[in-house]
Amino acid sequence: MTSVPAGFQPHTRKSGFTAPWEPIYHRPHDNGISLGLRAGDAHANSRGFVHGGLLSALCDNAMGLSCLPHLVDAKGLVTVNLSLDFLGSARVGQWLEFRADVTRVGRSLSFASATVLADGAPCARATGVFKVQR
Repeated sequence: MTSVPAGFQPHTRKSGFTAPWEPIYHRPHDNGISLGLRAGDAHANSRGFVHGGLLSALCDNAMGLSCLPHLVDAKGLVTVNLSLDFLGSARVGQWLEFRADVTRVGRSLSFASATVLADGAPCARATGVFKVQR
C-alpha cells in the first residue's frame, strides 16, 4: 500500500541525512507538525522492523520544526536532549506519523514532545529540549 493520508503534503525541508528515507511528508496541526512516511526497506532492520534510529531522528526533526515557528529572530535550534521510549514496533508497509507538539518555548530553550504512530497505533514517544540559536 502506498497511499498517503489526507492532509499530508511532500515535505520540502530536505537534508542529506534524510534523503535516503524519502519521500517524507508533513502536515501542520494546531500545536506543531507531523512528519509522515510509508515504511520501506530503507527504514528497516533485517527482521522487517522499522529501526529505532529512524524513529529517533524523525522525532527530533519534527519536534525542532514544530518549535521554530514560535520563536522570534531565531536562526535555528540545536538538540540539547532527546529521550525516546519504545511502546511497540513498526513494520515495513505501515504508515508512520511523527506527531510533534510544542510544550514550552523560552528565550534560550524550547521543549517539545512527539508520538510515533504506526498505522494509527502508538509505537514510540519522545521528548526533546532545544537550544535556540540567535
